[in-house]
Amino acid sequence: MDKTKASHHHRMNRRDLLKGAAGAGLGAAFGRLADSVLAKPTSARHDLIRSENEKRGTTDWMLSKARVDPKTRYRCPWIEGYCSRNSVPAGESLGIMVSTNPPSSFVIDLYRLGYYGGKGGRHLGQLGPFKGTVQSDPEVGEERLRECRWEATTKIVIPTDWPSGVYLGKLTAEKEGLQSYVIFIVRDDRPCDFLFQCSDATWSAYNRWPSTWSLYDDGTKDEQGWYWGPSVRVSWDRPYGKYRQVVDAPLSQGSGSFLLWEFPLAFWMEKEGYDVSYISNVDTHADGKGLLRPKAWISVGHDEYWSLDMFNNVKAAAAAGVNLAFLSGNICYGVLTFFSNGSGTHHRVITRIGQFGTLDERSLKDFPEMGRFKHNAATEATLIGARNVYPIVGGGDWVCVKEKHWIFEGTGMKNGDRIPGLVGWEWMGKPADIPGLEVVAQGGLIKHEGAYTATIYPGPKGNFVFNAATIWWSDGLSAPPGYIHPSAHGASPKGPDPRVQRITANLFNRFLA
Repeated sequence: MDKTKASHHHRMNRRDLLKGAAGAGLGAAFGRLADSVLAKPTSARHDLIRSENEKRGTTDWMLSKARVDPKTRYRCPWIEGYCSRNSVPAGESLGIMVSTNPPSSFVIDLYRLGYYGGKGGRHLGQLGPFKGTVQSDPEVGEERLRECRWEATTKIVIPTDWPSGVYLGKLTAEKEGLQSYVIFIVRDDRPCDFLFQCSDATWSAYNRWPSTWSLYDDGTKDEQGWYWGPSVRVSWDRPYGKYRQVVDAPLSQGSGSFLLWEFPLAFWMEKEGYDVSYISNVDTHADGKGLLRPKAWISVGHDEYWSLDMFNNVKAAAAAGVNLAFLSGNICYGVLTFFSNGSGTHHRVITRIGQFGTLDERSLKDFPEMGRFKHNAATEATLIGARNVYPIVGGGDWVCVKEKHWIFEGTGMKNGDRIPGLVGWEWMGKPADIPGLEVVAQGGLIKHEGAYTATIYPGPKGNFVFNAATIWWSDGLSAPPGYIHPSAHGASPKGPDPRVQRITANLFNRFLA
C-alpha cells in the first residue's frame, strides 16, 4: 500500500506503531505495514488464539541466508541486534537496536509465531529501510559483563490488536542479503487457560556473544570449557549469538533457543486452539500476581535458571490452585539474581549465585568453583516433583510405569512401553517425598549412570503438578517448519508421536476440567 493513499482511519494506528522511531527510512516503513496490523482491537475472547491462527500464514519468517563469523564462532557482525525489553504489553514501546558491519542499509520484517495453517508465522509488516551503522562492541565490565549501549534503530509502540505471543524481527541487510533475528514477547494481563513461560533466562545464560562471554565463561577456560560458579554476569543488552549446544542451528541466529526447544509446543498448542498467553522468565520473577490468571502455567524446554522470587511465585500459584506443567528438563537448577543495566532499566542483567538443593560431591569434583556459592536454596523437587541429579546430562527412552494412570488414557501404552529417545539431553531424577506423588515414567540413561523420573502430584485445590523430566518433550508434539531434531548422549527423539500428543492433551484437558 502506498503511504500517500493510506486512509485516515489507518493513520493513527500506523503513527502509534512507529511513535518515537529513530533513524532513517520511516517513510518506507510506514508504507509497508500490513493491513492486518491495523485491525480493530481484539477483545479478550476465549477463542483469541484460535481466531488468530485462522489468519494467513507464511514461512517467510525463516532466515534464508545466515552466516557466523569464524573468528568468534558465535556472532553475525554483518547484521545483528537486540530488543530493549524481554516482554512488552500492547500500548508500550519497544526499542530495536541493530548494528551492521560493514555499514549497510537494512529492513526489519515483523512476525508473530504460531501455527497459521502449518506455516509457523504471520507477517505483520516491514520497517525500513534503515541506514545501518557499525555500533561499538561493549567494554568488559564488572564480573566480565558485556553490555551493549547501542543507539536504537527504531522504537515501535505495540499495537493493541497484537495478541500475546513470541515475535521475531527478521533483519535483512542490503549487502549480500545476510540475515539474523531479534526476538521479543508480547504479553497481556487477561485471564487465560494456559500461561506459556519462555525460558529466556537460560537463553541468556548460554549466550556467548560476542565470543566466549556466557555465564559459563570466566576467562580461564578454553572454548570447550564450562565454568559453573559465581562472579560472572551476562546481559540481555546484546544480540543472541549462535546456539552453542547439542544442535548446529545457524538459521536460529538471534532468537535465543526458542526455535530449538520451545516453538514445537507453541506450534502444537496454537494448532489445537488452546487459549494460551506468553510471558518471560522476567515476568515470572517480577509479577507473582500475574501467575494467578491462568488455569495452568507451563515451563518449557531448557528452564535451568530461576531466581528465588520465581520459585516462590510459582509455588504460591500452585498453592492458590493453578496447575503446573513442567514440559522441560534441568529445571530450577541454578539460582540467579537480577540487576539493572547501566541505564537503570530493571531486570536486564543476571548472575548465578547458587544452586537449588544440596551440592553433590561429584559435581564439586568436576566443578570445584561450585563450592564458592553462598546462597544455596531449598531443593527444586519440592515444587517440580523430582530434582536434578548428577551427572545432569544424558538421554534415553521415556518408559511408562503407571499404565492405569489417567494421563495414559487412549495412548495404548502399557508398563514397559517406550517412547524412543524422548529423554534428553538433561532431565529430572530423584522423586520428592510429596503426599500423593506418583511416578508415571522412569528409566535409565543410555550412556550415563542415573535414572530420570517423570512425576505428577495433586495440589491443594484439585490442581496438579506434572513433570515430564526432559527438555525434549516438545519434540514429540510437532515439527514446525525449519525445526531440527536433536541428538545427544546416545538419544535422539523421533518427532511427533501420537502418544506424546495424547498424554499432553489428557493433561491439559484435566487442567481445564
